[in-house]
Amino acid sequence: MMYPYITLADETLITHSHLLEKNGEKSVEVHFERPKPFGFDTARCSLPSYTWIIREGYSDESIKEFEELLENHAHLFFKYAEIGGIQIAPSIN
Repeated sequence: MMYPYITLADETLITHSHLLEKNGEKSVEVHFERPKPFGFDTARCSLPSYTWIIREGYSDESIKEFEELLENHAHLFFKYAEIGGIQIAPSIN
């Protein structure tokens, strides 16, 4: 499952996975997606290794900016992945 995180000014939507665990190691995948005519630019990075799984349509400069964002927000991606996404407002029952 992917959870919304933020939408940037250029319409890049950033989402993150739930907390993944393999061989006792926890990880989170962070997905970047921006609409373009007839499709999307897409990039996906696995934390904490900062390994790019997908990278289509984004420039090297954009990827460097994403890496800076990932470094500054990694702790939040793990926190929100563990609790099932950002809890913005309480549910009304």
